[in-house]
This record gives sequence, structure tokens and C-alpha cells, in this order.
Amino acid sequence: MRARRAKHRRGIVGIAIAIAAIAVLLPALALGHIERASYWPNPGADTSVKPAAGGSVPAVRKVFSSLNKKKPGKTRVVCSQMPSKKLKKHGTIKQLSKNKSIKALNKDLKTATKKGYKLRESQPAIKLKKKKAKKLRGFNIKLLRHCQYTSIQDAVTAAHNNDRVEILPGLYTEPKSRSKPTNDPACANLKITNDKNQAGAVSYAYQFRCPNDQNLIAVLGRSLTNVPVPQPPSIDRHNIPDAGACIRCNLQIQGTGASPDAVTIDAGNTKSGDGAPIDAVKDVGIRADRADGFVVDNLKVRHAREHDIYVIETDGSHLNRFKVPYAGEYGLLTFVADHSLIENCDGWGAGDSALYPGASADVGEALPPGQQRYGTELRNCDMHHSALGYSGTDGNAVWVHNNEFYDNTMGFSTDVFTAPGHPGFPQDSDLVENNNIHDNNFNTFLPPCAGTQKPKPPIPGENVNDPKGNCSDVEPTVPVPVGVGLWIAGGNANVIRNNHFYDNWRRGTMLFQVPDQFVCNDPNNQVANCDPTATVPATSYRNRFYDNKMGQAPDGSSHPNGIDFWWDQGGISVDPTLNTSDCWYNNTGSAGTAASLTGLPSPQAAPPNNLPSDCQNSPSVGALNGQVTEELACITVPQGDPGCPWFTTPPKP
Repeated sequence: MRARRAKHRRGIVGIAIAIAAIAVLLPALALGHIERASYWPNPGADTSVKPAAGGSVPAVRKVFSSLNKKKPGKTRVVCSQMPSKKLKKHGTIKQLSKNKSIKALNKDLKTATKKGYKLRESQPAIKLKKKKAKKLRGFNIKLLRHCQYTSIQDAVTAAHNNDRVEILPGLYTEPKSRSKPTNDPACANLKITNDKNQAGAVSYAYQFRCPNDQNLIAVLGRSLTNVPVPQPPSIDRHNIPDAGACIRCNLQIQGTGASPDAVTIDAGNTKSGDGAPIDAVKDVGIRADRADGFVVDNLKVRHAREHDIYVIETDGSHLNRFKVPYAGEYGLLTFVADHSLIENCDGWGAGDSALYPGASADVGEALPPGQQRYGTELRNCDMHHSALGYSGTDGNAVWVHNNEFYDNTMGFSTDVFTAPGHPGFPQDSDLVENNNIHDNNFNTFLPPCAGTQKPKPPIPGENVNDPKGNCSDVEPTVPVPVGVGLWIAGGNANVIRNNHFYDNWRRGTMLFQVPDQFVCNDPNNQVANCDPTATVPATSYRNRFYDNKMGQAPDGSSHPNGIDFWWDQGGISVDPTLNTSDCWYNNTGSAGTAASLTGLPSPQAAPPNNLPSDCQNSPSVGALNGQVTEELACITVPQGDPGCPWFTTPPKP
């Protein structure tokens, strides 16, 4: 598509003017650190480690195998209160039961057996049988006898390849990490220039030498080398140029309670519980950097200034049974990941998105058909009460299935424009199927919730005129439209199928083009495959929406969207004879029929102005239509500006 150049250049000047304003108009989080340019890790297994690290998704090792000395690696046990040497060796079960970790475990087990615990807010409570609870309690007593650390970071620092960090129940605030300085002068000489031409980016060596400058807990998976970091960064982002040998690969961090709530890691205000305010002391809760084969299981991380869990430049990761409430940006951020599995989780209260697989491995359309695969899989998770449930800037080849997206400003976003400089442009090849995407009407642009207003306290909700809510307890860091289920903001070859989209008051789905100029017009932003002079943009083509239930809940009840489908018909700066190959077919509306579908353009209108069902005959209009006018109105105003309709809660259909 990109090789073809249109004869028509109408609208390009206007768009270029709009783009020039973007850098100052997009909201900026007060970030403590500038991130380095990142590279996709080598997707092959590292056989220098036995068993090999990376090359596939690592399995979660069961907690009951952690004291088996025949298994690879050592187990390092963390508890919230260290028992005396005498108690470890000779203490009775009754004596050890007075330990803070066992008391926290008892509370967790009592809830799990009597009421059940919630792994995901949208799902029924899970009850633990008393026999299993007794077994788990007995094993935690054994683990307590092996406890060596009260600091998770200390256990991680001592760990080597194949090791395990088993964390007994409790609240972990990591006082030593909290006391470490931010922007430590001791590591100032290790800052570099990134792909946005920003000086002062923290290098891997910076993270290695000052691990708790940015992070509450840092897992640095590879050693340092004498290979210089490319300056400026390489345009080709395949393979980490300065990767050292594995030193903490195949590391597993696991909570030992019945539920993820039993082990809580807090990077901010512990008095807030699982809610706001954040009051963060560190940017990141848990950071795994170049840690191939990394596993997180059965714990909760909250209140980081940026990201509760952050996995970067890592091949092979498995994030399972975790919760990430209230982060300034992302509950979970995986970046340039490959062979990544995210499952059985719950994220809420994020200023950007609850879960964010960004710039994931470019293993979709970049590869020949026989070699294409999904490098990241996200399943069985709740993403709710955030600005975005899911976001994936330049997130390629992500399989997203069997999840719930609800009570967000917008449920799902994949895009190319909110963070220029991400590798992987243009975004492509996501498969989004068998999800429920609904009730995404939470207006994060309402006034902040604060204090205890009388006669009643502030309630986070949908609209200032709605008695159910009049403020937002989430501070948004991204400008997205209130009331939208999903958008593809500049992406190719994505498949959206077999989902339920309902009760999203503005739109069920949106698809629109993002011209290359928007992404790489700034010469300081390195974006491979992006041409700012292109008159035929690299996005959006070959997207398919089919077999979706629009305006219907899984039980068959009718809950209409504002409109079901919205398409900008190829944008403004393209050849109107161009076939976009975008198509919509076999979808049904709120009455369970194709005739009840709604959209812009209308699914029932005469061609070529309706939503095309023929993927081979999907022409771009190439004109300033109402959809494009809306886009331009909203990308050229500050977040929350009343001149853009996106930031106002639409009426309930």
C-alpha cells in the first residue's frame, strides 16, 4: 500500500498544521525518568542457561514444588516478619502461627473458604476447599522456617538463573528501596540519548547500577557488557545490541497465599488500600529488564507513579493471577516483548491503561505468511475503571481473547500515534475475539474526586448530572473519547470477531487512518517504515470486523451502543480510488439482526457510502467528511477542551 503515491494532496497542509500542535497538546505525565530506546530481544532460546531461557512462554512452577531440591535453581523465601533462628528450627506450629505472615495467611484462607475470593471483579468468587486450605497453610509454615528475607528486593538481588522468590502473605513496602534517591548523581554518567533525541534517558547500565532509583523492585536479568549502546539508537530494533549473559533469567516471583490479595506490594500510599490517591514514591512497582523466562504469579502490585509491573526487552514471560490497581500510567506494561502470556488478572484505576502490551514483537505482517505468529497473548483478564482498559501502541500480533473490558473511558485501543518513536510501525495483526466490551462510559475528564463533600461524598461516575457519579478518582494521561468500546487508531490487518459490544454510549468501534506525518513529522523521532512525505499513509488497511454481537449482552438482552460502527472511510489524504480492504460482515445489532446495526457511514446505505462488506471492494473516500472533521477538531485541542465532543459523556442510547 505504501509504495503507491496518490495524485491528490488535498488536506495535507491542514493535517500538517494539526500535527505540529500535537507535541504540546497531548497530556504529559510528570515523569521522573526518560526511557531509553528499546530493542526486540532475540526470539531464540538462550541455551547457555539450563533449562534454556526464552524462545517460548515459561510455565508457572507450582508453589508446592518450591522446596524440592531436585528442581532447578534455589528458592529464596520472603516473609513480612523474620522468625528467630530458634523458632525456625525448633518452633512449634502454634508458635510460628503468631508470625505476621501466617496471620495474614489465616485471614486470606478464612475469606477464601467461607466467602471465596475474587480473582477478577466480573467473575464469581472462588471458594477454596478446607482440605486445600489446610495443605496450603501447612506448606506456608514450612516456607516460614526457610525465610531468609523481609525484603523482596534483597531476595531478587541474591537470585541467579532459575531461582524462585516465594513471598509469604503480607504488605510489602520495601523501605530500603523507598529510601534510594531518584535521579541519583552516582549514575548520572550512565544516561544516554533515546530515539526521540532526548538526552538523559536512563540506560540499562543505569538500571543495573542504580536499580531502586526508579523501581521499588528491580529484576535485572543480564550482565553488563563492554559493547557500546548505539548513539543515536539503531533504526532496526531487532536484537538487543549490548545484551550480556543471563544472570537472573528464568526467575519466578510468586505469592504463597490463596489469592493474589494475600501478597500486596505497594509503591505509594498504603492507606489508600486498593484505591486512590496513589501518592507514589517510585515510578515502577516491579521492573523486569532483559529477564528472559520471567514469571510473576499470585500477587498484587499497586500505587506506582507510572507502572505497577513493567517488563521490558524480555523474551519469554508469563504473568499470571495478578492484580494491578491504581497506577499513574499502566497497571501492567510489557514493552518490546516476545513469547509473552498475560492471563487471569485484574487491572483498574490506571491513568492510561490497565494493561498495555506496547511495541510487541513485529511477527505479523512483517514476516512471510508461513512464519507469522502471535508474540503476545492476553486472556481471562478484567480491565476496568481506567482511562483505557487496554492499549497497545504499535502493538503487533497480539491475541486478545476471553476478557472483560468495562467501566473505562474507552475499552480497547491499538494505535500508532500516542507515543511516536515506538518500534513496530505500522501496527498490525492483532486478533481480538470472544471478549465482552461494554459499559465504557466512565468519564475520567470530570473534576477530580477529593475530600468528603457534603451532603454526600464524591462518587466516581459517568456524568456531572448523573446521581451515580460526579467526579473522577483517576487522573487521565491520554485524550480518548468517552463512551467507546474499541478503536483502531491507525492499524492494519487486525481481526475483530465474535465479541459482544454493548452499552457503550458513544460508539461500539471506531476505525480511522493516521497519516505518516502525524507519527514521524518530527525529525527527532525515529520511526522505521514511516515516511512523513507520503501521500498514501501506511494505515489503516485490511481490518476486518465480523461475527460480532453489537448492542447485545451475552444473555441476549438488548443494550444498544450509541452507534455500533464508525469509520472515517480512509481519511483525507489518500487516493479516493484506493481499496482499503477494510470490511464489516456477519455482524448483528441490538435486535439480533443485521438490519438493527447502526453506524457512520450507515451499514444500510447505498455503496460506496456504506460500511463495505466486500473486503476486495472497500474504497477510500478521500474527502473531508464529518468523521475526519471530528478527528481534526479533537487532535488540535487540549485534553478536556469543550470544543471536542470526546471529553463529554454522551447521552445513554
